[in-house]
Amino acid sequence: MARWLLFGGIAVYLLLPILAVVLYAFATRWTANVLPDGYTLQHWFTAFADPRMISALLRTLGLALLVTLIDILIVVPAVYWRWTRNSSIRSHIELTAAIPFSMPYIVIAFGILSLSGEVVPMLQGTVWLLTLAHVAVAFPFLYWAVDGAMAAANIRLLNEAAQTCGAKPLETLRQVVFPNVAPGIATGAMLVFAVSFNEFAIVQILVGSRYETLSLYSLDLLTGTNADFNQLAVITCITFVVVFLVSLASVYWNQGRGQAGSLFQAKQGGR
Repeated sequence: MARWLLFGGIAVYLLLPILAVVLYAFATRWTANVLPDGYTLQHWFTAFADPRMISALLRTLGLALLVTLIDILIVVPAVYWRWTRNSSIRSHIELTAAIPFSMPYIVIAFGILSLSGEVVPMLQGTVWLLTLAHVAVAFPFLYWAVDGAMAAANIRLLNEAAQTCGAKPLETLRQVVFPNVAPGIATGAMLVFAVSFNEFAIVQILVGSRYETLSLYSLDLLTGTNADFNQLAVITCITFVVVFLVSLASVYWNQGRGQAGSLFQAKQGGR
């Protein structure tokens, strides 16, 4: 009984703020009562009728997808190389992966701003510098997921077995490595997407309003001259939905690819 009370208390503590945001997105007025005075869809119609909001949403989605793709193209080959060719680079990769966890993003953003001003000043204030910054701070989430997946799959043994069977490097990557680490890639990619989609400090410092993302649009709804807390709640709900759908896609991918990826291991185990 005590355990259920504890779990129930934790659930209420975690879900109550989310429920409040959802209710506020539909509320006409919410003053002294426990629940809103009334409900309406007008805030949602207003939000989706605003071309500025649509543009910010599309920019944020495009940036998050691009960052996710770049991180996959960089991290997966690097981790594969570390496991099969050069294990000595592990300490260097892990040190690099620890930086975004040990330093505030605002400090990293000012560091990138200062360095880019000295090395590549033409990139300052551009979406390309913002993309590179997001790639840098988000890649650890993909690295740890892929590294764990390769460790669980014993990718070194699978790589040696594939080479013994005469598989070429590209065939090994396509038919052995990727199917077995696909769940890790999907999980890490989901985390990278979520980090990039919700990032605020780096966007504000590196590009500001020159590339208005959903987080900057939300800030304007909170502190701008035309502040609208109901629309801000709508934007928050949209963020919840987008991240939730990406999470569902990751789970679906894991279920399909995870079963297929274990086929090679099963065959090797039966020999």
